[in-house]
Amino acid sequence: MNKIEIIGNLVKDAELSETANGVKVCKFSVAVNRPKFGDKEGGCDYFNCIAWRSLADAVAKFTSKGKKVAVIGSIQMRIYEGKGGEKKQMTELIASEVEFISTGESKGKAKLQPCDDDEENPF
Repeated sequence: MNKIEIIGNLVKDAELSETANGVKVCKFSVAVNRPKFGDKEGGCDYFNCIAWRSLADAVAKFTSKGKKVAVIGSIQMRIYEGKGGEKKQMTELIASEVEFISTGESKGKAKLQPCDDDEENPF
């Protein structure tokens, strides 16, 4: 099973683009704090994330630098050739779900509102 769940803050604004075939793709990076153990600082891990299609649009629209998000997806290892011809490896989180945890205005575009569709389920 390849599944990961993280909660953290966007390192910078998400970057929305399209592939040559017109498929939307959004790249974003999430900083996740490590727990502190005793007198040692916990530190921070950075996850490079990718969202596709309508999820890519939503991430670009409703997030910005510093906003807190929860990301669920899978880890993918990608090998590519660097500038000097050397092979490099990159680990990416391919998002299947993104929850926007920070509230309030996002990039001045939209404000997230709770759904009133289902009175039995207020969440």
